[in-house]
Amino acid sequence: MRSRLRGLYGITDHQLLGDRANLTTAVSQALQGGMRLLQYRAKQLPPSQRLTQAEALRQLCSEHDALFLINDDVELALAVSADGVHLGRDDTSIAQARAQLGSQAIIGRSCYNRLELAQQAQAEGADYVAFGRFFPSQTKPNAVQAEPALLQQARAELTLPICAIGGITPANASILVEQGADMIAVIQGLFAHSDVLARAQKLSRLFPG
Repeated sequence: MRSRLRGLYGITDHQLLGDRANLTTAVSQALQGGMRLLQYRAKQLPPSQRLTQAEALRQLCSEHDALFLINDDVELALAVSADGVHLGRDDTSIAQARAQLGSQAIIGRSCYNRLELAQQAQAEGADYVAFGRFFPSQTKPNAVQAEPALLQQARAELTLPICAIGGITPANASILVEQGADMIAVIQGLFAHSDVLARAQKLSRLFPG
């Protein structure tokens, strides 16, 4: 499964994408444009709405052979048969998520700008690690700053796939890929534009083959 952890990694934002119709339309366009992974993140919505949206997105990802992950909600991931979860600093532990989701699940871990967190996540059995933000972010403007050189250092010291996140656009993404990112996680740079398909295509071209 880790071999599939490469390419454009879209992350939903309910404030940006709105209701289910807008959400599924945008995600469908991104998938058509080459998005290989999707993370559903909507912590502020009621559980019933989150379940309905996650079920719809799970189906879309299956149709396009893309991976579908849930942000910090193991129970929701189980309910919709998601491929895994992404965990932050204050979320469920990797061990607990693994115990609930099983050995085949993908578990990602946010490591911000700290290589030692990534080394710890690798030791605890994570399937990928994420660093960032690398550029000014509208979604998380106060997130800690990471430098592109961190990706090169992580690539030399880790065996896990590496994801970069934070303010990524078609104009600045290439340096992160060149420094060692296997995946680029994009929110505003993908979904805040009228032509999501074209944006996805531009970002996906950074990962040929």
